[in-house]
Amino acid sequence: MRIAVVGAGSWGTTLANHLALKGESVCLWAFEPEVVRSIRENHVNEMYLAGVGLEPSLECDNDLEAVIAPAELVLMVCPSHVTRAMLERMRPVLRPGVVLVNASKGIENGSLLRMSQIEAQVLGEAGLEFSHATLSGPSFAAEVARRRPTVITAASTEEATATLVQALFSSDYLRVYKHDDVIGVELGGALKNVIALATGMIEGAGLGMNTRAALITRGLVEITRLGVALGAKSSTFAGVSGLGDLVLTCTGDLSRNRSVGLRIGRGETLEAITAGSRTVAEGIRTTESAWQLARSRQVEMPITQQIYSILFQGRSVGEAVCGLMGRELRKESE
Repeated sequence: MRIAVVGAGSWGTTLANHLALKGESVCLWAFEPEVVRSIRENHVNEMYLAGVGLEPSLECDNDLEAVIAPAELVLMVCPSHVTRAMLERMRPVLRPGVVLVNASKGIENGSLLRMSQIEAQVLGEAGLEFSHATLSGPSFAAEVARRRPTVITAASTEEATATLVQALFSSDYLRVYKHDDVIGVELGGALKNVIALATGMIEGAGLGMNTRAALITRGLVEITRLGVALGAKSSTFAGVSGLGDLVLTCTGDLSRNRSVGLRIGRGETLEAITAGSRTVAEGIRTTESAWQLARSRQVEMPITQQIYSILFQGRSVGEAVCGLMGRELRKESE
């Protein structure tokens, strides 16, 4: 199978290299010419995955059309906010019947669409036949790149597609489970970044482990509540792509979203943190979309509301915590 990987950040490079190591024919698309040179000449992505040697057979190019045109399977690993633009560029050269696998985690601002919904809108409405799968779960790129045992989920409404993606990505250090709840898997991967921002903020403010445990637990309740309202299965959020990804992102030192939260909790402004940043903390944009979705569906998400107020309305972490702790008392199951 000829495979194209769109996005040469740490996760895209790791997955492309993983497939190349398995003997697949893989071409990685990189936006930056210096990344292409680094991979071609030195078999390493110095910008996004320094210190990890890459399989020499892994190809890399910044000509998107040349990378996409021959591909039977396209793996999307670009930031979620550029997914629509990338799909529009790819659409004229995608092969009919292509398998499109999305490994990006986010909810589009404005439209409030998940990644598979954007694909359906851009490609499906144009009459292009394709199969879709979502790849998600607790997986820091640096650890997968170093072959640390990791478990993720491949979700598709088509059993054959889920089986194909499961077999393609599975190895002795990467175990892939199948799932049919694309909505739940996508939302779990996106919304956990909002809670990771929150846990980083309370850690940065020095509020302790009790507070972190409370945020993770009640954060999962919020994620599940919105997910069910949008058509997901509640059980999905207790699995690898829900609770598993949430715990990793909220507690791991490699989490970009937790790191941004830490800096905000210590008093830095969001503008200062994001200025000139090369990597994307998806939770910032996702917080805005999640809060708009919650309001439109009348779903109660108090943690998400408070994180939105910190990021976009100038509220302090201390004020947000007081707002959460002062809410009306109720049963835990409500």
